[in-house]
Amino acid sequence: MQNLFRILFWLALVLAVTMAVLPHPPTLPGAPSDKLQHMMAFATLAVLAVLGHPRVPKLVIALALVALGGAIEVVQMIPSLNRDAEMADLVADGFAVLVMLGGVTLILGIRRSR
Repeated sequence: MQNLFRILFWLALVLAVTMAVLPHPPTLPGAPSDKLQHMMAFATLAVLAVLGHPRVPKLVIALALVALGGAIEVVQMIPSLNRDAEMADLVADGFAVLVMLGGVTLILGIRRSR
């Protein structure tokens, strides 16, 4: 099962980065806001990272994902991409990562104690 989560993590990572650097990404069903899209992507990445790489400390996962979010914002500064880099996007990424890592830690802790 762990290998499945690893594969899903890397697929989700490639999808998230691709969508973030496309000059004109497709509109998602329901047209969620940019911040919501960031939070959904990074929440998903956080959960898949923990489940796929359980021996990696959660702090390392959090720092790596926030660094990824920062790198995406830097790339979005390239004028030809017609994208906007925003500090608020990075904050949304970090918030989603922290919430999901906290939730996963809580759930896994409850499961282990049973």
